Amino acid sequence: MSETMLQQVMTAPGTITFQTAPRPQPRPGQVLVKVKRIGVCGSDIHVYHGAHPFTSYPVTQGHELSAQVAALGEGVDQFTVGQKVTIEPQVCCGKCYPCTHGKYNLCESLKVMGFQTTGAASEYFAADASKVTPLPENLTWDEGAMIEPLAVTVHAAKRFPELEGAKAAVLGAGPIGILLAQSCKALGAARVLVTDVSDTRLALARQVGADFAVNTKDRDFGEALTECLGPDKADVIYDCAGNDVTMGQAIRHARKGSAIVLVAVFSKPASVDLAVLNDHELDLNTSMMYRHEDYVDAIRLVSEGKVQLRPLMSRHFPFAEYQAAYEYIDANRETTMKVLIDVDPCDE
Repeated sequence: MSETMLQQVMTAPGTITFQTAPRPQPRPGQVLVKVKRIGVCGSDIHVYHGAHPFTSYPVTQGHELSAQVAALGEGVDQFTVGQKVTIEPQVCCGKCYPCTHGKYNLCESLKVMGFQTTGAASEYFAADASKVTPLPENLTWDEGAMIEPLAVTVHAAKRFPELEGAKAAVLGAGPIGILLAQSCKALGAARVLVTDVSDTRLALARQVGADFAVNTKDRDFGEALTECLGPDKADVIYDCAGNDVTMGQAIRHARKGSAIVLVAVFSKPASVDLAVLNDHELDLNTSMMYRHEDYVDAIRLVSEGKVQLRPLMSRHFPFAEYQAAYEYIDANRETTMKVLIDVDPCDE
């Protein structure tokens, strides 16, 4: 095993380079992994455009990944060399109130790999064993790299505890919206409506199991809600688009006394009708990343065939063409779902 490795570095917005770095050695309690796949998400693109408010440069990205255990640090005996794994990218303090009360995804000092701390876009990466999660052999490297965004949607789906048998609406048919629609169905929702303004994305939502997919550029959301889900409308509405239009639709058309879950990140302060939210006694909830149990559930749902990931995989790029991958996403925003970087171009 070479003593050095290749590592991606974004030196400034729009500029991705590579450097030769020392291959890390696992410290006690750590696992060294050989990185196989890196998934590119919307937040990575925000960093690429200099639009992420909590990331500085230079930064090595990569928080969605699959990998193979290469070496074990002292005291680590729950993994074996050669095992398939993924890594939970949260770096938490372990001392604040959320951390000590089981909600470390809300850590007061939360850092995320690839944003506020070094990501895994390198040939090898050393991580604390507590953040390494095994993948079953029936999952491919590609699927393993998509467990992180799926865990986001599993956590979001569970933010409405009465999901079993419920009717749900998902606003926004990007990767998160489509994964959330699948998560809702897999976790017991009876019917799911997905909305967007892209027929291409809505067709994919139907392909992977959405009961209804409506283009709100052509149809009124309120009318579609009633036509698809009945006069009682939705029990819960998930906003995966994160803008005044979609949140406004949710508040205006939600059934009185029902719930709204904000999944998307608003890029600017919202301007929505909170008077209606109050008058209709709507429960406005939010969702932030995930916890370990969400990773476990995400892996189980894929392993059991209840969530399809392959239809969302748009294209692969070699590790050396990292910047080309970002340029491709910029040029094909409507038709691109998930781009994967082949750090190690291995066979599945």
